Amino acid sequence: MEITKEDFEKLVVESLNEIPDYFKKHIENLEFIVMDYPTKAILKRMHLLGKGTLLGLYEGVPIGRRALGYQGVLPDRIILFRYPILYEAEREGITPKEKIKKVLMHEIGHYFGLSEEELRKRGIY
Repeated sequence: MEITKEDFEKLVVESLNEIPDYFKKHIENLEFIVMDYPTKAILKRMHLLGKGTLLGLYEGVPIGRRALGYQGVLPDRIILFRYPILYEAEREGITPKEKIKKVLMHEIGHYFGLSEEELRKRGIY
């Protein structure tokens, strides 16, 4: 399945517009980035080099761990990896937008401080 980066980014924006208002109201200082693939450095840092890949990645300080002095910092980031997401969407038999929404909700869950285990328990994976 092939979707241009521009069309993929449009799907990301559409998906962000469809997330529940509760989350939207509490998101601030967070940027969303699309990359084709995770870099080797990212995979190594995540202990996935040679073991798998990533669909998305949250980088930052989760809301619940921010101290009073948390201000004037660069935005946290959610990175979506286009080709791995497209591959998984096709493998699962769902639309790219459906997969993007799932990955976004997963990474936004990390932004709110949820662990992988907590996300699985809530069915956000």
